[in-house]
Amino acid sequence: MFGNLMGNFEEQQRAMKARLALIEVQAEAGNGAIKITANGNQEITNIKINKEALDWDDAEQVEDLMMIAANRVIKLAAEKAAEEAQKMMKDMLPPGMGDFGNLFG
Repeated sequence: MFGNLMGNFEEQQRAMKARLALIEVQAEAGNGAIKITANGNQEITNIKINKEALDWDDAEQVEDLMMIAANRVIKLAAEKAAEEAQKMMKDMLPPGMGDFGNLFG
């Protein structure tokens, strides 16, 4: 019984990872000077830089804006992953579990 449950859980994890790969979030810094896109698996998928909006002689500014945008997009991706995990847990509960369904949001 538990072997089957664990097999299903592993299958659910694979399905969730595939679902998260399709979710896209974007964050920016410096009024759009740097835009970073990531997926729900918290993998950065794209970086766009508006060259005209940055002072390339100020490397520290560019680095700071890149770090800010990266941290923002990772946070957004983690929030999306948490939402999907809650949905998955709800879907795994058998019907009629009563108040247990409310444990996950």
